[in-house]
Amino acid sequence: MKKTTRMRQLILAEEILVMPGAHDALSAKVIERVGFKALVLGGYSATASRLGRPDVSFLTMTEMVNCLHHIVEAVDIPVFSDADTGYGNVTNVRRTVQEFEKAGVGALFIEDQVFPKRCGHMEGKQIIPTADMVAKIKAAVDARVDEDLVIMARTDAVATDGVDEAIERANIYREAGADLILVEAIRSVEDMRRTNKEVKAPTMANMVEGGKTPILTIKDLQEVGYSCVCIPNATVYATSWALTGLWETLKADGTTNRWTDKMIRFNEFNTLIGLDEVRARESHYYKELFSSLQKQGK
Repeated sequence: MKKTTRMRQLILAEEILVMPGAHDALSAKVIERVGFKALVLGGYSATASRLGRPDVSFLTMTEMVNCLHHIVEAVDIPVFSDADTGYGNVTNVRRTVQEFEKAGVGALFIEDQVFPKRCGHMEGKQIIPTADMVAKIKAAVDARVDEDLVIMARTDAVATDGVDEAIERANIYREAGADLILVEAIRSVEDMRRTNKEVKAPTMANMVEGGKTPILTIKDLQEVGYSCVCIPNATVYATSWALTGLWETLKADGTTNRWTDKMIRFNEFNTLIGLDEVRARESHYYKELFSSLQKQGK
């Protein structure tokens, strides 16, 4: 089954789809190994891991596609990718969709912020006119080759104009062709319930630790009415915390011994990143070569 088809099925299934965030191929492999059915690549975590900078449009479209390529190749589960504002106008949006689709993405989203955008849970956001975003959505839908490729529209209007405007925009974006809707940075459970009641489309919840939206359990998010949820930034937060503790321990002790019980060990890590498969493949080809040489009497 195509990853796009699988992603669409998972989003439309009765059970809420949970997508942890990956920031690189290794973190993606861990998500798959734990047993999640899909994952998300967010611009926040990609920018932090690749550039060590904040999510304020530092990362270019081609850099994001490069990051996406590595993640898609590393795992068999579908990948949902952040495409920011589409990196420009409708012409740029078309190319963005084409490049993301060629990279093997299962779904992507564009948002209605003014470029340069910023993380949806930061202050100072601005949004483009509704008509401009409608044009972008239509351009994105027209650009995709695979009709199963899920295109989500995100609105950041809650921060600039309130929940009423965000709901109105969400429904307009759905009519324009968006398969899925994210109303970003909702500030209360009451507004989360209202949004899911009034937006006539499948919806995504975005759980950002320390962000503006209340953090709910997966069970509660499904009860509120979300079709899927992403947890995009936890991976870079947890990695930063763990590395800080690890290197502080080394600096203090002169050894990492106090951290070894928190590590995956050498052999287990090699299995995680696929060394067993590489060795098996090498043995297969060299076995064929050896057999051929024997037949030739060499």
